[in-house]
Amino acid sequence: MPAWKSLSRVLASTLLLPLLGAAPPATPPATKPASAVKAAAGAPAARPSKQYSVEQFMGSTEVMAPVFTSDGKQLLFSSNASGIFNVHSVPVGGGKPTALTRSKTDSIRVVGTFPRDSRFLFERDQEGNEQSHVYVRTPDGKEKDLTPMKQGVAHFLGFSHDDSAFYITTNERDPGAMDVYRHDAKTYARTLLVQNDKGFGVAAVAPDESWVALEEAVTTSDRNVWRYDVATKTLKNLTPHTGSASYRVGDIHPVTGELYVITDDGSEFTRVVRPAKEAGKWEDVEKADWDIFGTHFSRSGAFRVSIINVDAGVEVRLHDVKAGTQVPLTQLPAGMISDVVFSRDEKQLAVQLETDRTSANLYVLDLATKKTRRVTDTMSRELDPENLVDAQVVRFKSFDGMEIPNLLFKPHQATAEHKAPAIVYVHGGPGGQTSRGYNNFVQYLVNRGYVVLGINNRGSAGYGKTFLKADDQKHGKDPLRDCVEARKYLASLPYVDGSRVGILGASYGGYMVLAALAFHPDAFDVGVDVFGPSNWLRTLKSMPPEWGAFRQAMFQEMGNPETQEAMLKEISPFFHADRIQKPLFVVQGANDPRVPQAESDDIVAAVKKNGVPVEYLLLPDEGHGFKKKKNEAEVDRRVLEFFDRYLKPATATAPTP
Repeated sequence: MPAWKSLSRVLASTLLLPLLGAAPPATPPATKPASAVKAAAGAPAARPSKQYSVEQFMGSTEVMAPVFTSDGKQLLFSSNASGIFNVHSVPVGGGKPTALTRSKTDSIRVVGTFPRDSRFLFERDQEGNEQSHVYVRTPDGKEKDLTPMKQGVAHFLGFSHDDSAFYITTNERDPGAMDVYRHDAKTYARTLLVQNDKGFGVAAVAPDESWVALEEAVTTSDRNVWRYDVATKTLKNLTPHTGSASYRVGDIHPVTGELYVITDDGSEFTRVVRPAKEAGKWEDVEKADWDIFGTHFSRSGAFRVSIINVDAGVEVRLHDVKAGTQVPLTQLPAGMISDVVFSRDEKQLAVQLETDRTSANLYVLDLATKKTRRVTDTMSRELDPENLVDAQVVRFKSFDGMEIPNLLFKPHQATAEHKAPAIVYVHGGPGGQTSRGYNNFVQYLVNRGYVVLGINNRGSAGYGKTFLKADDQKHGKDPLRDCVEARKYLASLPYVDGSRVGILGASYGGYMVLAALAFHPDAFDVGVDVFGPSNWLRTLKSMPPEWGAFRQAMFQEMGNPETQEAMLKEISPFFHADRIQKPLFVVQGANDPRVPQAESDDIVAAVKKNGVPVEYLLLPDEGHGFKKKKNEAEVDRRVLEFFDRYLKPATATAPTP
C-alpha cells in the first residue's frame, strides 16, 4: 500500500481522504481477521532488529487494480515498478510482468478490458490534479483519449451487459454534475444516457440500460439511492426514510436487474438488503457484527462477494449464489485481501493480498481446482519481514469514557529499559479509518525506533453509525481530544518515553495535527502536517465542483461557510496560529485540488512569525497524495529526520541513511 494509506472505494467520496497514485481500495477483506488484543504491560522481549534505509523500503513495488483479459489468460494491473504507476500484464499461470504503458510524468490506472479483444481502458490525470481522462489502448500500442475535454473530469463506469458498449461519466456539461455517456465499443461514438441535473453520485447502470442507480448524500451519514428512468428522464427516490440512515448501492444483479443496497437503517452496522415482495420494503440478504462495506456479483451472478470491516481488519465472504453456500478461501495465504476480481468466465478469482509485514501481491485462484498461484513479487529483497512488526488492536477510554480503537506498532528494540519516542498517527477523512495491512512509511518509522499509534478517533468508519456520527459539527473539539488522550495512553506503556511524543497526519489528519498544536499547544512535542487544511472557510468553499451534491453533505458534517463562519474560524488553525509553539513540518502538493497550496503557504508563514522552527516541503509535481516514488522517498526521509531532530536525544541521534 502507499505510504499514506487511503480507504476503500466505498469511502472515496469522503472529502479529504488522500489519493495516492490511483490508490487501491485500501484495506478491505481479510481471510483470517485479526482478533483484538489488549496492549500488554509486559511487552514481548526485544530481539535484534536490522534497521533499513528509505531506499531499501522503496525497493518494494505497489500493485493495484487487477483485471482479467477477455480470454482469462492474462491479468492486467497497475504497478509503480518504474517509479510511477503504469499498466502491466502477467500470465495467470505466472511469469515476468510486462509493461504496457510507459508514462514518466502521470500515473496510469487500468480500469477495464474489452470483453472480446485485447484492448483496455485506463485513466490518467496531470501530475495529481485529479482532472482524469479515459483512454483506450489498442494491441498495436496506440493510445487514444476518449474524453478530450479542455476542462473536466471523466471516469470509467463499466461495460454494458451485452458487451456492445461501455459507460463514462464526465462533468463537461456542468462542472457540478457527472453525466453518463454510452460509448459504442467498436466506434467509440457516444450518446448521452443520463443528464445528471441533481449532481448525484453515479453508481451503476441496469443490465437492460432502462435505468441508472444514483446516490444522494444528504449528509455524510444520511444517504439515499435514486432510480433514473432513461426513457422518461425522471427520478424516483427508492429509499425514503425518517431520521438519519445511510443507503448506498451495493450492486445490480447482472441478469435479473435486482438492486442490492447497503444500509444501516434500523441497525448500528451496515448490512445488504434487496427489494422485498411488499412494495417499498427491503429484505435482509446479509448481516455481520460489523459494517459490510461492499458487495458485488460476478458476470452472470453465479457468485457474490462481500467485504466486511472487522475491527480495523477486514473479511471477505464469497457466496455461491445458486448453491446458497459460502465458498471458503482457505487456499489463500492468511492476510488482508484488498481487491477481489472475477474472470469473465467466472472460473478464476484474482485477489490482492498483503499482511502488516509484507507488501501486497496478486494471486489467482482457480475456483474449480482450488489451486492458487501468486503472480507478482513486490517485496523488496533487502527487507526481511521478521525485522518488521505486526499491528496490535488496542483501545483506551477517552475524556468522556468513549472507547477509542487504535492500531499499535511497537518497535522490536523498545523495552522498559530502553524506552522509545512515540507518534500518534491520524488518518484522513473525515470518516476515514486506520486499518491493517502493509504501510511502508509506518514500518519505516517503527523500524527506526518509533512507537506508532494509528488512532481511530470518534468519527472514524468501521465501528457503527453512532461512532461515525460522533464527530459531526464537533471537529477540532471532541475528536481532537481523543488524539490528546492518545498521548496519555502511550505514556502509560512501559516501553514508551512519555516526554517525547509527536503527532503526524495526512489530509484531514494533517488538519488534526495543526489543530492539536494550536488548540492543545502543550499536548505534543512536534507535529507533521501533510497536505492538511488550515482554514476551513477556504477549503470548504473550494471543494472540486464535480463533487456535486456531496458538497452540501460536507457542509452538514463540517459546517457551512456561508452561515457558520464564526464556528469554522473557531476550529481553523490558521486563525489561531499564534498559539503554535512546537516545531512543525508541512508537506504540500502544488497541484492539490482538495487542499489548495494556499492552505499550507499561509499556516507556514503564520507559524514562522512565532519564532517556531518550521520546515516546508512543496512538491511541484504532486496533488493530494504521492504518485511518484521519488517524492514518497523524499517525504519519508525528511519526516524521519525531522522527528529524529526533536524527539531523540542528541546523543542517540545517528545520521539517517
